[in-house]
Amino acid sequence: MILDIEMIRKFYKVLPVKINAAREKFNKPLTLTEKILYSHLCSDLPDAPFIRGQSYVDFFPDRVAMQDATAQMALLQFMQAEKSKTAVPTTVHCDHLIQAEKGAAADLAQAAKNNREVYEFLSSISQKYGIGFWKPGAGIIHQVVLENYAFPGGMIIGTDSHTVNAGGLGMIAIGVGGADAVDVMAGMPWELRFPKLIGVKLTGSMNGWTSAKDVILKVAGILSVKGGTGAIVEYFGPGARSISATGKGTICNMGAEIGATTSVFGFDEHMAEYLEKTGRNEISEMAMSLQTSLNADSEIYGNPEKYFDQVIEINLTELEPHINGPFTPDLAWPISKFKEAVKENQYPEKLEVGLIGSCTNSSYEDITRAASVARQAGEKNLKVKSEFTVTPGSEMIRYTINRDGLIQSFEDIGAMVLANACGPCIGQWARHNQNPDKKNSIITSFNRNFAKRNDGNPNTYAFVASPEIVTAYAIAGTLEFNPLTDTLINEAGKDVKLDPPEGTTFPPRGFEVKENGYVAPPEDGSGVEVIVSSDSERLQILEGFAPWDGKDYAGLRLLIKAKGKCTTDHISMAGPWLKYRGHLDNISNNLLIGAVNFFNEKTNEIKNQKTGEYGTVPDTARAYKKAGIKTIIVGDENYGEGSSREHAAMEPRHLGVAAVLVKSFARIHETNLKKQGMLPLTFSDKNDYDLIREDDIIHIAGLTTFQEGKPLSIELAHSDGTKDTFEARHSFNDTQIKWFNAGSALNLIKQKNAG
Repeated sequence: MILDIEMIRKFYKVLPVKINAAREKFNKPLTLTEKILYSHLCSDLPDAPFIRGQSYVDFFPDRVAMQDATAQMALLQFMQAEKSKTAVPTTVHCDHLIQAEKGAAADLAQAAKNNREVYEFLSSISQKYGIGFWKPGAGIIHQVVLENYAFPGGMIIGTDSHTVNAGGLGMIAIGVGGADAVDVMAGMPWELRFPKLIGVKLTGSMNGWTSAKDVILKVAGILSVKGGTGAIVEYFGPGARSISATGKGTICNMGAEIGATTSVFGFDEHMAEYLEKTGRNEISEMAMSLQTSLNADSEIYGNPEKYFDQVIEINLTELEPHINGPFTPDLAWPISKFKEAVKENQYPEKLEVGLIGSCTNSSYEDITRAASVARQAGEKNLKVKSEFTVTPGSEMIRYTINRDGLIQSFEDIGAMVLANACGPCIGQWARHNQNPDKKNSIITSFNRNFAKRNDGNPNTYAFVASPEIVTAYAIAGTLEFNPLTDTLINEAGKDVKLDPPEGTTFPPRGFEVKENGYVAPPEDGSGVEVIVSSDSERLQILEGFAPWDGKDYAGLRLLIKAKGKCTTDHISMAGPWLKYRGHLDNISNNLLIGAVNFFNEKTNEIKNQKTGEYGTVPDTARAYKKAGIKTIIVGDENYGEGSSREHAAMEPRHLGVAAVLVKSFARIHETNLKKQGMLPLTFSDKNDYDLIREDDIIHIAGLTTFQEGKPLSIELAHSDGTKDTFEARHSFNDTQIKWFNAGSALNLIKQKNAG
């Protein structure tokens, strides 16, 4: 059964009409990105093309997807929107709350016990509002979306930054905060600043140890973690057409690590075959008849520099396998340089754990290539030197690879097969034999490797590579190894060399699954009761934030001046804190506990200006809030990079933070702050960051005449009696200023629905 097929039929019927209208009106060829975006406008075409990087545009996405950690807060907000059913097809996927420890069966059973009330809440609220529900163990949201919902030319938003994975099937797929999802589920337009366009031309074809993962690892090294901010990356060229649909998904998935709004590939025969192999022949046939609409116009790729804001070219034939890290996904090392980097930078040489799978790399192709390397360990009399785990991306993948003997290949070398869930990728990992004081190395086929992300240990040096490279390193047990050139000593004392991996894009006997874990909602869920206990520690009914009081902000105290990288993991950690994702007050106890205080270079230790004492960030924020004092957060570059979690915006709002002033923002986090009625600002002169002192009292002027494009004024009253004044910019438009005035975007929705 193809889910939501009628919606897709209607979309494909009008798609070429909308594209032709845009092409004729603007009198220019269109990129694939432009075709998809202009076909999802919520209003008529403008008189001229939108200005990239400037114009705010309203869209109507085709569907919404949410994972269990973010769905809780999104649906708690949706309950306040006073709607009886979601306006677009929506799904919830239970993949984040399962902790990896003992293996799939035991971990799933423990998760069911530990998270019972959350799963019951998500299941019942899905039934009430017409939402498709994927049970724990069904798979990771992005893999499940690729297998069941993604379709070429469509638009999906999801409450997870790696929603972008669906670009592997030619879809504009964008990670958002829960408040954005609520807009779309409530039938409201979804707003996005019209993106800039980065074109990546791929030539040649991959061979040997090189895989699709290496394309995005290379791109991350070129663009950095913020080089794609405000842009959509469009891949094209003969090399792009040589990559499987799931390989394309891997590349798009890690586009989140360069800050890109999303990434996308044009429709081709690989996508058509993937749709057919996953039981969606009708979509494949419709897409085949619309190939012109589902690819950029020919003029675009013939002269890409004319139509893209930036063009990168990569020859896949020459591309080496890459290993990125530690501590950031854009520190890219070609494998020929990695051994030298390990020695020069004194990275821990011994490899403790290799982990493969996740939403980024758990396709059948990925697993077969890694399994081919694993089998060599036995065939060549090698013992695996590192702990090794495998995370299937979905129950369909798990069932199929088990049927085909691939799981056995991993278990034969001592691998532990984990649940079809996120697990160690997001910090849900009860790591074995961990010494938190010891520097150690792990290597994963995941997407992110920020400090503490996988296991909460700041001394863990995490590296990112393809599944086959990870498997080879787990066999070697050392980072001072290159499987392309080096040999290993086997149990008989002989030198042996690993052969390049071999893989199969699709299972020869087809995909198979007995129970995929999907629960369809009833036609009418009005009689379903959603129960949230008043004394629950996991769930809390939301109360609306207070509207703006109509005055400039005066007498703000500095909560923290964060130094260096401050991701959403630093602002609102995952791992053990995931259990509080539905309880705003409880999860606010992790606010900024991972951020480095500029003034003492410590984490979770800041000065309370009222008492002069040092305390934790959450406790200090609560003390200011109790005293009726608003606070401000100051940050560095690309503040809020990483996941889409809106808790990183809701927590400071809940604890009395009025504004966030930084050198630059990551896109999703800046939007999340606006949605919650916060005031995100950037320094007009980044050097003004240095003016802010620990004891400053801060005033923000200009809010009484708040308008689009007009900067605000910041005054610092220093404890020595001196003052500094400087300008701060904002990116609010008229609609977003209404969010601010109302106290949040949700307050505005409630006002409209009540009226």
